[in-house]
Amino acid sequence: MSNVIFQSSPWWILVCLLVGAVYAYALYQPLPLTTTGTTVGGFDRRTTYGLAALRFLAVSLLCFLLLDPLIHSIQTATEKPKIVLAVDNSESVVAGGRPAINRSMTALQSLRQQLTDKGMEVTVRTLDDTLTDAGTDLTQIPFTRRTTDLSGLLNGVRSDYEGRNLTDVVLVSDGIFNQGLSPTFGQYPFTINTIGLGDTIPRKDIQLKGVVANRIAYLGNQFPVQAEIVSYGYQGQSATVVLTQGGRELARQSVRFGQGEAFNQLTFQTTATRKGVQHYVVEVLPQPGEYTTRNNRQDVYIDVIDGKEKVLLLGLAPHPDIRAIRSILEKNQNYEVDVRVLTGSVDPTPPAGKKYDLIILHQIPDNRGTGNAIFQTLLSGNTPMLFVLGSQSSIGPFTASNPVLQISGPGTQIDKVTAYFNTDFKQLAFDPAKLDLLAKLPPITVPYGEYRAQPGSEVVLWQQIGTVKTTKPLLAFNVTSPRKTAVLAGEGLWAWRLEEYALTEKQEVVDELLQKIIQLISVKEDRRKLRVYPIRNEFVAGEKVIFETELYNDIYERQYDQPVRLQLTDERNRTLSYAFTPTAANSRYEISQLPEGAYQFRATATLNGRAEQSSGQFIVRTQQLEALNTTADHAMLRQLASQTGGRFYKPAQVDALVNALANRPHPARMSSTESIDEIINWRWLFFAVLLLATIEWGLRKFYGGY
Repeated sequence: MSNVIFQSSPWWILVCLLVGAVYAYALYQPLPLTTTGTTVGGFDRRTTYGLAALRFLAVSLLCFLLLDPLIHSIQTATEKPKIVLAVDNSESVVAGGRPAINRSMTALQSLRQQLTDKGMEVTVRTLDDTLTDAGTDLTQIPFTRRTTDLSGLLNGVRSDYEGRNLTDVVLVSDGIFNQGLSPTFGQYPFTINTIGLGDTIPRKDIQLKGVVANRIAYLGNQFPVQAEIVSYGYQGQSATVVLTQGGRELARQSVRFGQGEAFNQLTFQTTATRKGVQHYVVEVLPQPGEYTTRNNRQDVYIDVIDGKEKVLLLGLAPHPDIRAIRSILEKNQNYEVDVRVLTGSVDPTPPAGKKYDLIILHQIPDNRGTGNAIFQTLLSGNTPMLFVLGSQSSIGPFTASNPVLQISGPGTQIDKVTAYFNTDFKQLAFDPAKLDLLAKLPPITVPYGEYRAQPGSEVVLWQQIGTVKTTKPLLAFNVTSPRKTAVLAGEGLWAWRLEEYALTEKQEVVDELLQKIIQLISVKEDRRKLRVYPIRNEFVAGEKVIFETELYNDIYERQYDQPVRLQLTDERNRTLSYAFTPTAANSRYEISQLPEGAYQFRATATLNGRAEQSSGQFIVRTQQLEALNTTADHAMLRQLASQTGGRFYKPAQVDALVNALANRPHPARMSSTESIDEIINWRWLFFAVLLLATIEWGLRKFYGGY
C-alpha cells in the first residue's frame, strides 16, 4: 500500500499544470493556416497538438518534482511458523548401534514431512552448526561429533532465529553433554520438545575416567601417573591396569571392584629416560561382557626436559630476603636454585666449571669487599644478573659494573621508601589494579643518593618517600646490553611477602612481579633467521595443525616468498614431507587429518645462500569424551522440556509429538515494513522526462521544425 505525501499544499499541483500549459501554449500557439492545411510553422494541427502535449507533460512533471513530494509505502509479508529439529550427532548417541539410531532418524524424517505437510517450515540443525536441506535423508547424518555442547546448540538456534517466527525446537538427544553448561540453565524464547535417545540403564562396563600426570618431567627423575577407574556390574571382580610406552610395558597393577558403581585409584611410578614429548598409554585390559572397550584406554603425553635452568643466588650474609627469593624461584619447577652465602659455614664458592643461566646477587658488591673476588669472576661472562641492593651494598663498584642504574651518594646512608608502579611501562603485562597493593606494603631499605636510569633501561617501580612520589627507580632492567641485567634497589622483599599474605592470604602480586622480571632477563634470545612453530603445542585429532613461519634477513627484517620444506616424524619414525611458500598475505601453513601421536618437526629454507633450519615438537591428541559416559540422561531432557513449556517423548511417540504440534495454534506472523522516499529519487522518472523531451525533439526535426 502506497500513498503520496506533499510537503507543501497540494494546490501547487494546479500551478505545475498551469506552468506546463502556458509553456506549451507559448511554444505551440495557433498560427494561421495555409492553403495546404498546415500552420505557418510547418506543422499540421494534429502534430502541433501532439508536440504541445509532450511539452506540457515534460514541464508539468519537472515542476511537480520541484515540490519534492514523498511516497509513503507499507509492505506486508506473511511468515510461516518455523520449527527446528536440533539433532545431537555425537558419538555417544550411536553407542547402542547404528540400526537403532536409523530407526529413530526414520521416525524423525516422518516427523519433518508431516509438519511440512501441515504448513510449517521445518529445518534440521546439528552440533556441527550445519543445516540440512529439506530433501536430505536424515538417516545419512554422520554421528561422529567427538564432543557434545547442547547449550551451545540451543544458543546458536536462538541467535540465528532472533526476530523470526520460530515457535518450537525439537531436541533429539541422549541428554549427555561434556562441554558447556547444562542447557537447563539457559533462557529460551521458544518451546523445546525433547526426544530421548539411548538407554538410561547403566551398562556393564569398566571406564578409565581419567589419568592425572605432570605435563613436564625432568630427565632421570621419577614421576607419578595416576589412573582413575569406574566400574559397573563387576562387583567383587578384578581387572589389570597396564602402563606402556611405545608398545613396551612399563608396569601393571591389579584393581578389585566393590559394590555398585565402584571408583578406584592407583598410581604408577615411572622414570623419564628420554628427552622430548613422550607418549604413555594407560589401559584397563578388557573384561568379559563389557558394553564397550573404547573407554578402557587413555593416552598421556609428558614433555621430558633435559635439566632445569640453573640459578645462582649469592648473598653477603644470611638474610630473610634470600629465603623469600628462593621461595619465589622454586614456584617454577624449571628453576634449579643454588643458594650460597659468603659469611656462612658452607663454602660460598660456586663449583668450578659450573655454568649458570642466571645470577642473583644480594648486597654484592659490599662495603667491606668480602665478595669482590667472586664478584669479578662472575662479571667475566655475560650471564644475566639481578642485583638486590641494601644497607651493605658498595655503590661505587655497583655503579661501575651495571648497565641499569647510576647512583651517586655517600654510600653509607639509607632511605626508607615504598613503591609505586610506572604506568608508562608496557613491556610486560601487569594488572595495575593488583599493583595498587604496593601502596599498602611496608617500606624497604635503599641506599641514599641520586638515581639515574642509564640509556636502554626500563623502570618498573619508582620510589616513594613518605607521601612524595619521586622519579628514582626502585626496580628497573636493561635487556639491550650484552649482559641482561635487572636491579631491585632495596632490601625487605620478605616483609612485602608477609604483609601481602596478611592482607590477602595470598602471595601473588609481589611474586609475579619478581618472577616476570627474572624470566625477562633470563630468557635466551632467539637469533635464528628461520622460525617455524605450531600455533599451539597440542591439537585435537581431526582439526588442522597450523604452523606459523617467520623468515628474517641479516638485519632481522621480515622476509617472504622463500620456499620452506617441512618434515614431520611420528613416534614410529615415519616421515611426512611438505613444501610451502609463506607470503605477506599468508605466513601460515595448515596440515589436515594428522593421526594421534607425538610429532617432531624440522623446517629448512635457504636464505641468502645459507641453509637455515628450525625444529620442535607438538602433540595430536584424541578426545575420548564421548566414550566416558554412555548412559542416557533423560531426566535432564524432561526438565528442559518442562521449563520451556514442552514435553518429553520417546522415539516411538513421534506421532503424538506431531499431533501436539499440529493441534497447537501456530499462526503465521504478519510483518510490515514502512518506508518514506522522495519521488525525485525514482530513477525511472528521469528517463520518463528524458523520453518525452527526446520524442518531442525528434518529431520537431522530422517535421522540419526549428
